[in-house]
Amino acid sequence: MDFGKLTEYLDSLVNMGIPSVDLIVRKNHRLLYRHMAGYRDYEKKVPLRGDEVYRLYSCSKVFTTCAVMQLAEGGQIGLDDPVAEYLPAFARLTVKDGDAVRPARRPLLVRHLMSMQSGLDYNMDTPEVNQLLKDTRNQAGTRALMEAKAADPLCFDPGASFQYSLSHDVLAALVEAVTGQRFSEYLREHIWSPLDLTTVTFSPDEALKARFCAQYRYHKDDGSFTPQPIVPDDTPNYESGGGGLFGCAEDYSLFVDALSCGGKTADGFSILSPQMIQLWSANQLCPKGREVFDSWRRLGYSYALGVRTRVDTSVGGLGPVGEFGWDGAACAWNMVDPHGHVSAFFAMHVLDYSFPFEVVHPTIRHMIYEALG
Repeated sequence: MDFGKLTEYLDSLVNMGIPSVDLIVRKNHRLLYRHMAGYRDYEKKVPLRGDEVYRLYSCSKVFTTCAVMQLAEGGQIGLDDPVAEYLPAFARLTVKDGDAVRPARRPLLVRHLMSMQSGLDYNMDTPEVNQLLKDTRNQAGTRALMEAKAADPLCFDPGASFQYSLSHDVLAALVEAVTGQRFSEYLREHIWSPLDLTTVTFSPDEALKARFCAQYRYHKDDGSFTPQPIVPDDTPNYESGGGGLFGCAEDYSLFVDALSCGGKTADGFSILSPQMIQLWSANQLCPKGREVFDSWRRLGYSYALGVRTRVDTSVGGLGPVGEFGWDGAACAWNMVDPHGHVSAFFAMHVLDYSFPFEVVHPTIRHMIYEALG
């Protein structure tokens, strides 16, 4: 195995101005490759040291959907159950229809939330949510906020199309309703602690904040990167299953390593069965949903139960059918290959930057498989 070309590519990203990159590749629980370049604080020229904590943004979704698949495996949730069985506020959904609002034509199912075919959007600025935050002085929790969101009309009937949305935040609320636990407590007991993930959290303490990798924002008008502070959430009890987690590259790497190895840790603890991992990564999109997803230019992919899934190897470079994972708003990216038992996690911390999603991530995947032969 020769990862030389991959190292050169990662270094070239820093040479073109990207503040920092960190990539970890594992196979069968063995570390194959790690390379980091750049700075944890570009202005002060403080180099990466490998223990940086990042805001994971939508990479959080893989933890959330893993939790739901665990509950499905245990028979506590059915993927085709109506969400209203667990969250009654979702029993009376309405749908925008031109200038009018009408009742939804079909119930919202757990599968619709998992596959982003719920009809929800990402708007939290609704009368019901705002009133709840006012009444609770911003102390409302995940379940209460998502039940308030249920009063907002959907953009389409459940199952009719694909739209990136608060679906996975509703899943976090669903986990709370089913288990009686706070969402973070469930994740800690069933995923973080078994994998010994010590940095993954919704609420970083001062010690973890001291390890934050500086975050930046890209400006396409002049190609510059400027510091973007990591602002604490003003709703401390809202644990966003769609984008609220923090963690370091090493911890996330151990998570996707277990998923790539039949759901088992190096010491044999199982967080999810191979059969459930196969179901999790199976394409779910209806024709209209696939049409929308294809506009995202994730070449060779469709969308499964909360993750992209490789369905076509004729485009997008090297990599097998069935490889899956997701990415985050600050350009982090993860990959799970359950057939080759290969996994990867790539960390950046730059917002508003489309180049990594369209070019960097597929190039990294291609070069990993090129190195593996």
